[in-house]
Amino acid sequence: MLIGAKGLTPEVVAEIALALKAHELIKVRAPALDRHQRAEVFKEACLKTDCELVQEIGKVAVLYKKWDTPTP
Repeated sequence: MLIGAKGLTPEVVAEIALALKAHELIKVRAPALDRHQRAEVFKEACLKTDCELVQEIGKVAVLYKKWDTPTP
């Protein structure tokens, strides 16, 4: 997942949510933003998608969202 210079648009939020639903753990990159902008965008993405920021290294964040699996 890549966040461009426009930042966290509704389309990007929707794609992050979809990727989290499919994979639970994803990497998100934001190469076009500076350090402070990246930190804010990653926090905002977590709030909007109800996920957790597992790790942030440089321009990459790892996001996690636990999905409850239905019991048979």
